[in-house]
Amino acid sequence: MSPELKISAGQYSDKGRKESNQDFHGIYVPQEPQLSAKGIAIALADGISSSAVSDVASQYAVTGFLEDYYCTSEAWTVKTSAERILSATNSWLHAQTQKSPYRYDQDKGYVCTLSAMVIKSATAHIFHVGDSRIYRLRGKALEQLTRDHRVWIAQGQSYLGRALGFKPQLEIDYQTQQLEQGDIFLLATDGVYDHVGEHDMAAIIHRHADEAGGLDAAAKSIVDKAFERGSADNLTAQVVRVDALPRREAGEVLQQLSGLPLPPMLEARAQFDGYTIVREVQGSSRSHIYLATDNDTGALAILKTPSIDLGGDPVYLERFLTEEWIARRINSAHVLKPYVPTRKRHYVYVATEYIDGQTLAQWMIDNPRPALEAVRGLIEQIAKGLRAFHRLEMLHQDLRPENIMIDGTGTAKIIDFGSTRVASLVEADTPGAPGGRDNILGTAQYSAPEYFLGEGGTTRSDIFSLGVITYQMLTGRLPYGAEVAKSRTRAAQNRLRYDSALRDDREIPAWIDDVLRKAVHPDPARRYGELSEFVYDLRHPNRAFLHKTRQPLLERNPLAFWRGLALVLAAVIVVMLALKSTTG
Repeated sequence: MSPELKISAGQYSDKGRKESNQDFHGIYVPQEPQLSAKGIAIALADGISSSAVSDVASQYAVTGFLEDYYCTSEAWTVKTSAERILSATNSWLHAQTQKSPYRYDQDKGYVCTLSAMVIKSATAHIFHVGDSRIYRLRGKALEQLTRDHRVWIAQGQSYLGRALGFKPQLEIDYQTQQLEQGDIFLLATDGVYDHVGEHDMAAIIHRHADEAGGLDAAAKSIVDKAFERGSADNLTAQVVRVDALPRREAGEVLQQLSGLPLPPMLEARAQFDGYTIVREVQGSSRSHIYLATDNDTGALAILKTPSIDLGGDPVYLERFLTEEWIARRINSAHVLKPYVPTRKRHYVYVATEYIDGQTLAQWMIDNPRPALEAVRGLIEQIAKGLRAFHRLEMLHQDLRPENIMIDGTGTAKIIDFGSTRVASLVEADTPGAPGGRDNILGTAQYSAPEYFLGEGGTTRSDIFSLGVITYQMLTGRLPYGAEVAKSRTRAAQNRLRYDSALRDDREIPAWIDDVLRKAVHPDPARRYGELSEFVYDLRHPNRAFLHKTRQPLLERNPLAFWRGLALVLAAVIVVMLALKSTTG
């Protein structure tokens, strides 16, 4: 066998007799080391005809699969990587429908079918939902590998039983096929296979297979044949031939989560997987962080290794490896970037860029009385980074000053994703998964009150954390002290009292205090609904705050109210005693 996997591919798509093409397709063949570590990805999606936005769903599904698959950790199996990506894609598409005018009519929402294949080493991994199809041509026989998820009501009447974006949870078919050199795979939409039989498709492929550019010609000929036979749908076909297979051991970087060993404890000057360790930056019971130099490029990088003591905990390892996928998916100047690998990996660890700067926690120590404008500038940057999470249906869940770096240019970056929740990666399905009121993922001082009730977070929970950070930067205190973590019932949370940011020793406009009060309100429904609203109000006085009546002293400063009341009562008692002694 060849030491490297090689394929040939051809593809063709046409809108046919429709006004637009709602199909989308793609193939990605990476270079080494990703070719051996991750394999070759092929995907085809078909938007449903009843939806005017299903073309958006098709494009998002295919591009998301082809891009995000290569963002997943090399320590994940193909199945784990692909299923997580597709679940996240499904969640995002379903969320877009729920935000759109079509939330009560799923057939008009962001919905599509998807048939995808990853060829890695000598195995084809097939993922399928909907009624596009994947066939294998071995010799002269064309075999359908996927099962149509279509429910027939009567002759000529049917509906999709499963599709991407149709429901909050995704049920997807998965199978593997052992490859032989010369195997040919055909991916086709229903607009094609409903009008061209398996025998005809096989004959067309064989007729063109040995020509220069023959697979492109074969895909086009199959599409043309379907059009000639009256297909009224969009038409897409992909033909993939396996030209060479690697030796089995060469492509198997990791088949199981436990396949890569945990790194040893590292010391300064140690050689590790192509890096030279400079020093340990931070160590804890859960992980170790090192500054290292890439031996190939001389660039500095940060390496995060899992705790040896937790190496037998699959839930911990899975969450650890999810951090790398999150870093690779997010593209924001205000979020830590992954360090792009150039070599095969031999241990479980995460590599990221090195940021030469200081944490926001240290910045607050160095700047105990920052100008309001300086605070606004940093919070706006952090909000941009946080918004990048929210756009991908992710919650950070542990936003705190120690998890924000400020580099030498003054750019703020969110650096830790260990508690990040990715929509649809349902940890409840994993025994022992973290969560619940007794296992808060974030840091107590900055976690939203709803987490302490055992409730799931929302984007408003991240806004609460950002509001607490803003308050702390301006005042040096926390808005509720340490009381939020102690308030584990709704009644206790209703008794929480916001400590006004206004003090004689700080020049903070009164309306800014109202902005902060709203951002950190114990009730999520009474907080800001969007990051953009919070950031806007930090710069622009909200008329509702400017024109409101002044709050009673009891709400503004309960301690001052009760002290004043006690003084008044004491004065009344003194007067009454004096009168009594006079009359006596």
